Order: sequence, then C-alpha cells, then structure tokens
Amino acid sequence: MSRTTLLDREVGQAMSALSATAKKGLGDPALAELVVIRASQLNHCAFCLDMHLTIARGHGVSEKQLDLLAAWEEAEGVYDERERAALALTEAVTVLTDRFVPDAVYERAAQHFDDVRLAHLIGLIVAINNWNRVMVSRRIPPGGHTP
Repeated sequence: MSRTTLLDREVGQAMSALSATAKKGLGDPALAELVVIRASQLNHCAFCLDMHLTIARGHGVSEKQLDLLAAWEEAEGVYDERERAALALTEAVTVLTDRFVPDAVYERAAQHFDDVRLAHLIGLIVAINNWNRVMVSRRIPPGGHTP
C-alpha cells in the first residue's frame, strides 16, 4: 500500500461514520469544528486544518475565533464557557500529558454537556485524533478536500 492510499475502504468508512455520528450527536456544528481544528493544530495536521477551517467558516465560526484558537485560554471574551470547557477537554484527550484526562477538566466539561453530548464530544475528539494520525503518518498535504 502506498502512502497515498490512506486506508482500507472499510476502515475509512468506519472512521467516517464515527466522525459523522459524533458531530451529529454533539448537536453544535460550529463547536464541533472548533474542537477538530484545535486537535488538528496540536497534531500538526495540515490537511485536516485546511479542510476544517473551510467547514468552520461555512458554519459561521467567526474569523476572530479561528484566528485565536491556538491561544484560546488567553483570549478572554472570544469563547464562551461551554466552548472553553470543550477545548480544554480536547487538549487533555489529544495530548494525554499525565497519561489520563485530569478530573477537573472532565468535570468542567460535564457541567456544560449532558452525558450523551459529552460522550459524543469525546467520540469526536477521538475521531479527529485518528484522522490526524492517518493524514500525518501518510504525509497527506493540504488541499484535495472538496466540501
């Protein structure tokens, strides 16, 4: 299999299904895009950044939010508390610095999302991390995504 062959078709379909189900279950397309963009920034995935920045704009995410996403913790007034909780969880799940998600980060997210939406949020974070790893390991350049 060459680097340009991303995945076996069935694996790709399963990953796409997880992504779509998690986004739908989260119920907030703009927030979903902020989450996948932040994870893609952390994972240095140019393909996913290029694709999801375009999608985010289509969902009405502001340029200010997109511009400041890498520094969301310092960007007071740009992200609401729900968005900030989702972004903190995204970073904790993506990086796993302490080998687990800190309780305070999880509890903060649980204050803003019911059990079902929290499960979908975590599923979305896991899904984008999978996609980032596929695209980065295969060195897939930005572009080539058609909405």
